[in-house]
Amino acid sequence: MVLFALLTFGISFMIIQIRVEKFIYRRIKKIYDDVSLLESTSFASRPITTDMATLTEEIEKFAKDKRIEIDTLKIREEYRKDFLGNVSHELKTPLFTVQGYILTLLDGAMEDKKVRKKYLQRASKGVERLIYIVKDLDLITKLEVGDLSLDFSSFDIIELIENVFELLEMKASRRNISLTFDMDYKKPVYVWADLDKIQQVITNLVVNSIKYGHPDGTTEVSVENLIKNKVIIRVTDNGEGIPESHLQRIFERFYRIDKSGSRKEGGSGLGLSIVKHIIEAHGEKIYVESVVDVGSEFSFTLEKSKKQSA
Repeated sequence: MVLFALLTFGISFMIIQIRVEKFIYRRIKKIYDDVSLLESTSFASRPITTDMATLTEEIEKFAKDKRIEIDTLKIREEYRKDFLGNVSHELKTPLFTVQGYILTLLDGAMEDKKVRKKYLQRASKGVERLIYIVKDLDLITKLEVGDLSLDFSSFDIIELIENVFELLEMKASRRNISLTFDMDYKKPVYVWADLDKIQQVITNLVVNSIKYGHPDGTTEVSVENLIKNKVIIRVTDNGEGIPESHLQRIFERFYRIDKSGSRKEGGSGLGLSIVKHIIEAHGEKIYVESVVDVGSEFSFTLEKSKKQSA
């Protein structure tokens, strides 16, 4: 009787054990199947485990990854809203300006030759601003998707900077800002890059330093050896500076530090974004350092040309 009882107990225990394990396995498998409905997850591809400690650890890791994905999506959504709001503002300002002048002319002002010419000229400036914004957006899009080919060549970066200074001399003189080098460069410094695109980079950086520099201030450009095959170009001003909280976002499209003040300065709001994309398209880096009421320094690296190395 004792042996029979022990045998019956053992068999019953095994049956219950197997049934319970199958029940637990089915419930856990359902969890894996439910999770597999979520796209781009590797959780469901793992072997199913009935060990509760291991399962708990896997689910916690899965939940953590999903929280990161959700937070990233929230950030992107905020960026999308900001971007659309900024685009609409940048486009509607010149559009409404052009519309206003044209409607005024249609309402009768066209009869006055002086008014007609003045209003048409102002409407033309509004159209030019729209074209400027659209061209900049098109350039950034091409840079982002890698659709813009760069024409690499060897050129003297010192001569290029001097040309930019000459082009912007009048603009700087209106605010009595001096455009200068940090030293007298007697020898050329040859770099390997797209001349036109690098000229656009330096122009955008110098224009920004003029816009946001203090009157009677200085914009200084330096070219220094960084490592054996690299140089670093620095554009430094003693202007109003950029608050630290904004430094991480200033290269975003249409991002504005001061919504009202920056509007008065004009521009497409795309200058720094274009600068960043052009430098990254060259496989280089751009940096920014700034202190409020002291000034800002934008710097970027370029590869020396073989001519320079020789």
